[in-house]
Amino acid sequence: MIFMDEKHLSARLACVASLVPTGARVADIGSDHAYLPAALVLDGKIDFAIAGEVVKGPYENAVHEIKDHQLEGRVIPRLADGLAAIEPTDKVDTITIAGMGGSLIASILEKSKDKLTRIKRLILQPNVGESQLREWLMNNHYQIMTEKIIEEDNHIYEIIVAEPSVVPFRYSKYELDFGPFLLESKGPIFKKKWQEYLQREAHVIDQMQKAQQPPVKKINEINQFLSQVKEAIADDNR
Repeated sequence: MIFMDEKHLSARLACVASLVPTGARVADIGSDHAYLPAALVLDGKIDFAIAGEVVKGPYENAVHEIKDHQLEGRVIPRLADGLAAIEPTDKVDTITIAGMGGSLIASILEKSKDKLTRIKRLILQPNVGESQLREWLMNNHYQIMTEKIIEEDNHIYEIIVAEPSVVPFRYSKYELDFGPFLLESKGPIFKKKWQEYLQREAHVIDQMQKAQQPPVKKINEINQFLSQVKEAIADDNR
């Protein structure tokens, strides 16, 4: 069980916090207890944040925590759907979204593109669907600036930092699947994630092959991607 409050972020949220620029005006979407924006303000890294929540219970939790730490006026809780939590007068320049699926994060961004015009940095932590999120970023003229991968409580998380780019950035499918920066750095957590994926998919293929009519096309598709995974985790000589 991870113990967490405004002063003790989980490793996952602490990594997100480390990627927030000093002095940024932050909107944390899906903020839950507002732990992340509260921690950033308490640490003195920022002095203004929005804690956006679409669900009433977590929103009320955020209101309570903000009052408890006397952060009224510096961390503003908003009950709203996605980026609707952001108002022009907030002058937000950084958005954090952590703990959702990549396709959901992409849909939140897609739904409110008008809210992104003044945003200088997106810090996104998808639980799954990282490749779909990278593809959305690429298709909407965002450049991936860095990526992190961390393990916490037997879960592996990827964090993607993106900034708007005047010049369209193109990534290969290989980079979209595995992350351009993660492919550069690799490391033990990256390899562990994909080795575990290989094991799971090997079991899936084994079950498919036992079927009365094995789905040959699907098996071939999985095997093709598994070859890419093996390539991605292969040791290089750098």
